Amino acid sequence: MSSKTRLLILLISTPLVLFVGVGGLMGASAPPPAGQQAFADLRLFGQIVQLITSSYVEPVDVDKVMDGAMRGLADGLDPSSAYLLPEERDAIEAGAPLAPAGVGLVVTRQFYIRVVGVEDGSPAAKAGLRTGDYLRMIDGKPTRDMSSVTGTRLLRGTAGSSVKLLVLRGNAADPHEVTLTRAASSATAVTSKKLPGGETYVRVARFTHDAPAALKQIAETAQKDGSSGLVIDLRGTADGAPADGVAAARIFVKSGTIATLAGRENKTVTMASPTDGAVTMPAVLLVSNGTANAAEVFASALQGNTRAALVGEPTAGIAAAQRLVKLPDNRALWMTTERYVTSAGTPIHERGLRPDVGVGEPSVPFGEPAPATDDALAKAVEQLKKKS
Repeated sequence: MSSKTRLLILLISTPLVLFVGVGGLMGASAPPPAGQQAFADLRLFGQIVQLITSSYVEPVDVDKVMDGAMRGLADGLDPSSAYLLPEERDAIEAGAPLAPAGVGLVVTRQFYIRVVGVEDGSPAAKAGLRTGDYLRMIDGKPTRDMSSVTGTRLLRGTAGSSVKLLVLRGNAADPHEVTLTRAASSATAVTSKKLPGGETYVRVARFTHDAPAALKQIAETAQKDGSSGLVIDLRGTADGAPADGVAAARIFVKSGTIATLAGRENKTVTMASPTDGAVTMPAVLLVSNGTANAAEVFASALQGNTRAALVGEPTAGIAAAQRLVKLPDNRALWMTTERYVTSAGTPIHERGLRPDVGVGEPSVPFGEPAPATDDALAKAVEQLKKKS
């Protein structure tokens, strides 16, 4: 009997023994304890394991069955949490850095590995991958039971190496096989251009550590040059640490709450300081289902302080902090323990931000170019003119 199986028996039997003992001491007339349903669920879980091991059509590998059960428990939390096998736990525990090159994808888990963001100019972008695509296989490995932690590592490698993806978009019966060559990121974090109407368009491709300073320089220059306002494009921007989103928000928010990171029993509130809010010109943010992490924290700060309107689609809802919880048999749980919330107290994680003006992204068949017209950008300029 493996240590995992012994642990399972202990997990199932101990709460039941305690439940029976406590129930006897309290008497039949006492109200049921708050955890009664949990004990009932554990009893049912034990019955299912017993049925599988004794009556399934062929003998089963109990460790494999238990790994699947634990994976299911983690999947029931949120897409960012995961049950980790030994090699996955070892990589995180050792602080092993990601391989130096990638294909420009930020992914999450939703049945398969799902694309959240695609970096501008990356191999994935050039191949036409988009937010919402599903990766059914990565180098021949099925992703049905794969965590986003493992998916992210498999997409990385040495520059010049290749990775083969089986991509689903729309019709699951029509997968597309794509081979991408990994490369070091070449995208400039923040770029800008002048629009015909005098507005300044700012594209934040990713929130690197230097992105807030670059955004501030562009915004201050536009302000001095008499630009009528900023359209900041965060569509598909999913790469970056939330702390960099907070730093970027300080450029625009002069007073009020910039960010709140809340756990079950603790809360960290970041307020604007007297030196914040250097850029005062009107701004509108373009967001999409691929706006995540730092970009969501940044967008929430500006929307929550009525500093900028959001135009586009609801955001991804990926703005939280996870930690590694070690388990027996060299397994682990990568578990969300804190999440960012809006100034109104609504969780961003798993819910996303709702735009002030909704504009859907066009549906593009695989292999075809995106439309030449940008309806969301046109609507953002319209909103900016109203503010000006």
